[in-house]
Amino acid sequence: MKNYDVVAIGELNVDLILNGIQGEPTVGKEIFAEDMLLTLGSSTAIFAANVACLGSKTGFVGMIGKDVFGTLIEASLTEKGVDTSMLIKSSKYASGATICLNYNEDRANVTYQGAMDHMSYDDIDNSVFTNTKHIHLSSVFLQSGIKKDLLKILKSARENSVTTSFDPQWDPNEKWDMDYKEVLPYLNVFLPNETELKFITGSETLEEGIEKIRPYINVCVVKCGRNGSILLQKGKADIKLDAFLNNDVVDAIGAGDSFNAGFIHAFVKGASVEEAQVNGNLTGAVNTTAAGGTGAFTSAEAVKKIAADRFKKSLIL
Repeated sequence: MKNYDVVAIGELNVDLILNGIQGEPTVGKEIFAEDMLLTLGSSTAIFAANVACLGSKTGFVGMIGKDVFGTLIEASLTEKGVDTSMLIKSSKYASGATICLNYNEDRANVTYQGAMDHMSYDDIDNSVFTNTKHIHLSSVFLQSGIKKDLLKILKSARENSVTTSFDPQWDPNEKWDMDYKEVLPYLNVFLPNETELKFITGSETLEEGIEKIRPYINVCVVKCGRNGSILLQKGKADIKLDAFLNNDVVDAIGAGDSFNAGFIHAFVKGASVEEAQVNGNLTGAVNTTAAGGTGAFTSAEAVKKIAADRFKKSLIL
C-alpha cells in the first residue's frame, strides 16, 4: 500500500503579492500598491496544496530555512492537508521568497532562492520512491541541485513503477539549458506552457516546438492561458481544448499550477488523459476566482461548487 497518491519534490518560498500597483517601478523612485498579501508561494507548493485540497493524499520534499518564512511555509502546507514530515530544514540557508508585482493577468517577480537552490537528489530519502504512486516536479531552473539531478530522480521513480510529471517553469537566467531529448522519455506527463516550450526547444513558433518534442514524449499538455490547452500523446491526434473563461479575474497567479493539480489529481485517480485535460482546464479557471495561488482552493466541495456555478462543469474528485 502506497502512503501517498502524490509527492511533490521542489522549491519552497513565500509570495509577497502586491496588487493595484500605480505604474511600473523605477530605480530611485517609490510608487504605491493598493493591496498586499503574504502567502504560500512557489509553483510546486501551490500544486501540492491544491492537489491535496482536491483529495489526493500528498507529501512534500523540499528545503526551507529555520526562520519565520520557513515556519509560515510549513504551517501553510499543513493547513492545506500536505504532509510536511519530509521537509528538510536548513540552519545554513534562509527560506526563499518571491515579491510578485501583479498587473491583472500578468506579473513581474523578483525571487531570492535561498535554501531551495541547495537541495539535491542526495537529500531525498529513498523511501519516497517506494511510498507514492506519483512524483511531481517543477521549477528546475530555480533549483540548481534538482536540475542537475533531474534525470536521476526520474530514473529512480521509473525503477519503482512511480509515475512522474514535470512543469519546467520560467528560467530567470534565460539559458533554457535542459536536454529535453534526454529527459522527456522518462516522464509520464510533461506540463509546459507555450512560451516555455518554445524556449526549451529553441523554436520560433509553438507548432515548431510541438514537432520537436513529439518523438520523445509520452503525454504532454501545453498550457496556453486564455486559449486553453493542447494535449499531445504518442501515436494519437492532438486535442485542443478551449479554456473555461473567467471574465472577472481576481488574479492569475498559480493558474498553471492549479491546472497541474487538476490534471494530476484526475490522472492518479485513474481518469483518462482526455478527462484529466478537462479537469486541468477547469481547476486553472477556478484558480482565477480568488487572490493568490491557493485562495480558491479552500476545500474540495468549494472548488466543485465554483466549477459548477461559474463554469457549468463537473469536477473530477
